Amino acid sequence: MHRIDHLLPWSCLGTQRTLSVFSFGSGERKAYIQASLHADELPGMRVAVALKRRLRELEQAGQLRGVIELVPVANPIGLAQVFQATHQGRFEFGSGKNFNRDFVQLDRLIGDQLEGYLQADAQANLRLIRQFMLAALDALPAATSEFQGLQRLLLRHACDADIVLDLHCDFEAAVHLYSIPQHWPAWQPLARRIKAAAVLLAEDSGGGSFDEVCSAAWLNLARRFAAFPIPLGCMATALELGGMADTESERTEAQAEAILGFLADQGLISGDWPSLPADCCAATPFEGAQYALAPHAGVVSFMRSAGDRVEPGDPLFEVHDPLDDRHSIVRAETAGVIYACERLRFAQPGLWLAKVAGATPIRQGRLLSD
Repeated sequence: MHRIDHLLPWSCLGTQRTLSVFSFGSGERKAYIQASLHADELPGMRVAVALKRRLRELEQAGQLRGVIELVPVANPIGLAQVFQATHQGRFEFGSGKNFNRDFVQLDRLIGDQLEGYLQADAQANLRLIRQFMLAALDALPAATSEFQGLQRLLLRHACDADIVLDLHCDFEAAVHLYSIPQHWPAWQPLARRIKAAAVLLAEDSGGGSFDEVCSAAWLNLARRFAAFPIPLGCMATALELGGMADTESERTEAQAEAILGFLADQGLISGDWPSLPADCCAATPFEGAQYALAPHAGVVSFMRSAGDRVEPGDPLFEVHDPLDDRHSIVRAETAGVIYACERLRFAQPGLWLAKVAGATPIRQGRLLSD
């Protein structure tokens, strides 16, 4: 195991934050795993504890067949943001920006530079593009904030990886993951091992999220330079491990083993691993996700739980206004799986309270919520 500590730029006087990366194994292929980019989403950090221990064991046993980089604390900035005993790790206090939005678009960064360098050899192009990505990130002007410096460091470690796992969770949620459609067949083993209840597919969800920037760059370059063979060189996903309170040892240790089993499926780890489960959830377009909102303020009572299947018209939750005696029942508009529920129990304007993964597109434009 090799530890790399990066000092973040632009810290406050008298303070300094560090991003720590742990590298295991060696070889041409690489997997990159980071946890808790939204710093109050702690199940990923707990899974990373188990992964770090197991990767050290596997490395010592000589079972690693490539490089596996692990970032257990992907957001030291947000980890320190506690206000009146409440952790706020999704948005940076200073700017109000979401830590997982608006990453640098790698294909735009290097597209013009690639002109005249691509070849008829797909693997040569793969190596070339990764070199250009690393060089372009290094050539960017100095970061103007800790936030910007953190995003660039994370992206630099991930951009030359074959596989990227960005570990997240939702408020109260079933396990689910996000991917571009072209990678769904390759993610099926992970969905089976991790027992995902939903998979949401989109080429561009509109937010410039970390996983999407890593995957979509290759898709966009392949389309721009259609005359040359460019593989989809980075398979990235945001893996939502459940709800924010799902940090129990038995659960997170099992999820770590599922991730390791998937990496073994991909040839990055040798040895005997549990056979691949037969069952797999269906993937659905992210455009088919219903974000259910309340029609008025009030106390919320959920009538279904994350992981439940619903049909159109099934009740999701009810809202009671204790002052004016208004009462509403919000129902599913699509058939699918409830994959997330809000943890708050008071309805507010514009605040989604339940998400349902449906097969029929019902939304367009920006798909991600902030």
